[in-house]
Amino acid sequence: MESNNPSSVLSTVESYSSPFEYKNKETAIILAAGHGKRIKSQTSKMLHKIWEVPTVERVYNACNKGLTNSNIIIVVGIKAEDVIKTIGGKKTVSFAYQEIQNGTGHAVQIALDKIKDKNYNGTVYIFPGDMGLIDAKTVKFFKEEFEKLNADMMVLTGIFEGAVEDNYYGRILRVKDKDVMGIKSKNKNKVIEILEYKDILNLDKKKPYTTIYSKRNYKFTQKELLENREFNSGVYAFKFKPLNDLISKIQSNNVQNEIYLTDLIGLFNNNGYSVGAISPKEQYVLMGFNNKSVLKEMDAKARKLTYERLKDIITIEDEDDFFIEENVVDEILKMDQQGLPLDINIGKGVYIGNGVKLNYNLVMSKNVFLEGDIRFGKNVTVRENTKISCYYGQAIVIGNNVEIYSSNTIKGSVTIGENTRIESGVRITGSDQYPAIIGSHVVIKGLTYIYGSDVGNNILIEHSILLRKKISRPSRVKTDSFNVKYILPEAEGIEAVQDL
Repeated sequence: MESNNPSSVLSTVESYSSPFEYKNKETAIILAAGHGKRIKSQTSKMLHKIWEVPTVERVYNACNKGLTNSNIIIVVGIKAEDVIKTIGGKKTVSFAYQEIQNGTGHAVQIALDKIKDKNYNGTVYIFPGDMGLIDAKTVKFFKEEFEKLNADMMVLTGIFEGAVEDNYYGRILRVKDKDVMGIKSKNKNKVIEILEYKDILNLDKKKPYTTIYSKRNYKFTQKELLENREFNSGVYAFKFKPLNDLISKIQSNNVQNEIYLTDLIGLFNNNGYSVGAISPKEQYVLMGFNNKSVLKEMDAKARKLTYERLKDIITIEDEDDFFIEENVVDEILKMDQQGLPLDINIGKGVYIGNGVKLNYNLVMSKNVFLEGDIRFGKNVTVRENTKISCYYGQAIVIGNNVEIYSSNTIKGSVTIGENTRIESGVRITGSDQYPAIIGSHVVIKGLTYIYGSDVGNNILIEHSILLRKKISRPSRVKTDSFNVKYILPEAEGIEAVQDL
């Protein structure tokens, strides 16, 4: 449980933050201060996972890959220390603490305090921390469009595809064909402002909402505003100097009594700056969540996207029930580029975590679990309900032509040689001090447990418990293999055991 003491949070902010690099002309601000009341969880909203990665980390990854040589400032608030430690200390990444959540504009004000030199000649990009499906491609697209337009501010907008009554986003107001006087406008479709959903609901239904662009008035009925499908995604780009000049001028005269970042559009327009807006090709990248059901939708979307990337390269038996970590997906795609068929088969419910290195002709049956630095040889079969995992710093190396039967557990520092068969009901573990080494042409069967032992080549082990033992074929034996059965350790605490 993190501390609620602001001094403790500030100390954590300081210790995990890197200095701001003024030579980097791109700065991303990630807004991750909110907790999210509607998510109904003790865990920070920003740490709920999409495809096994905390949403704020996914946004960070998109910014880090989509922008080149950038500073990244992450604004934290509720559960601040949890969020900071999840991201960790990284070069050119700093944290800003918003102790009291007073709106997105206020959060950006706090972030900009990290930029001490107000002559910084760079671009500032702003991203919500819950936009867990945004990717590097979208970030790069937004950056390139902003540079192409040469505007002072740009908004990434979305087109709401669901029922209008379910659209809780702020609406994008654009210049109409004619103003209130019926005079044709020369600025048609220019962005006037963003009006928040709650403020739209608070309008007088009988009285149109009037706004100004370039000294001309435009009117919108409440119905017209509610039916407007173009919404604010919460992603922005700014030239630093006008942003820094105007951010302090935002007022909190709205239903929430908060400082909205959206009000900057009006301020930029009124001060002669140019404002643009663009929508990405893929609308799903703009999804954010306030409740568990939408989070589940986003996770399902991430699974579908992963399946689409892999479906013609490897066999995934159930597209709705599998997990392959994103770095592993990238490695599979690199293997495919070599031109050889992979012949990798992923069964229903298979989980492949970070660090796993797959190989050619690999079969994983139903509910196989893989996690950690696991290196497969070629022509390996892992049957259903087997769990293979190791901690950070450990590795499991599995040789060519190995068959691992169902319901086995292999854990820790373990090496398995070529042409070895591990039948059902076996547990193999190794520690840093005592790794488990299984040779080639070994068969392990029955209810067998091996810990920290060195098993030589051509050994059959059955119904045994081997604790830190060395097993090798006696020199006198000339047969191809040697059988080891019913080896048990010396009993401890036998004096406490008696017959009933």
